[in-house]
Amino acid sequence: MVQEKKEHPKVKTSLHPRSKHRERYDFKKLIECYPDLAQFVKLNDYEDESIDFFNPRAVKMLNTALLKYYYDIDVWDVPKNYLIPPIPGRADYIHYMADLLNESNKGEIPTGEKIRCLDIGTGANLIYPIIGTKEYKWSFTGSDTDPEAIKSAHKIIVSNPHLKDLVEVRLQKNPNHTFHGIIQKQERYALSVCNPPFHASEEDANAATQLKMNNLTRKKDWKPILNFGGQSSELWCEGGEKRFVRAMIRQSKQYANSCLWYSSLVSKKSNLKSIYEALKKVEAAEVKTISMGQGNKVSRIVAWTFLEKEQRIGWFK
Repeated sequence: MVQEKKEHPKVKTSLHPRSKHRERYDFKKLIECYPDLAQFVKLNDYEDESIDFFNPRAVKMLNTALLKYYYDIDVWDVPKNYLIPPIPGRADYIHYMADLLNESNKGEIPTGEKIRCLDIGTGANLIYPIIGTKEYKWSFTGSDTDPEAIKSAHKIIVSNPHLKDLVEVRLQKNPNHTFHGIIQKQERYALSVCNPPFHASEEDANAATQLKMNNLTRKKDWKPILNFGGQSSELWCEGGEKRFVRAMIRQSKQYANSCLWYSSLVSKKSNLKSIYEALKKVEAAEVKTISMGQGNKVSRIVAWTFLEKEQRIGWFK
């Protein structure tokens, strides 16, 4: 039975104004660009073309098509059981950080490979460097504690020639360190980005996924699909997001002059108070909190710098 057709807004105004994903997916164009997507596109209950977003293979094919169509990525893959990231939200993070950089560059977004960026926990998918190199021609160093993720990210780099000169990945051998062993002497980064593990344990991660899927499917017997949710290091760590970000903040103090703006996603609003306390303790010169909205979900970026305003203005000279 066909349900009453929903009226969808033509533009997703919650996404960043420069986002390539503000309009609804044009599956015809995506399939022309990446024909393998076609088998997963069906009419839903409202007679709209869509995919089954509970099917990991379908989501992976959609991501591959989006990366090919919008970001010139010819070869992209992640190993089984690794995170398949939502591209529109990841793109928004990059765009909002670009806005932050323009404040230190006379109101103009700095572009080009001289703008170096650090991606903490780049993962097997390499999504932030892919977006940042395409949108702003920035160069990236991606780090991760998982050798398999680094191997996958490197494969994406060498499989897409335009990434080779702009992106490199480095293995963080000590999981207790964020920047030590990654930022080399004399290296300077305009910004660092991070999508931290949100949960405090595997049980918490599974429970959150179960609750989300119950709400979406109205079924209480839904079982988590492993190759949709991600590896443990991508989803949880001891102490969860709050402890991870606080540790990153403490360690960033040691590299106060190595990066113009440090930043991290913060999914839980309740963690902000503790994070602000950590930033006050390390005497950050300025802290910015940037809200992002994707559909019904609201998340935020917390960015901090140890450089005073005059130092920030002189960074790009």
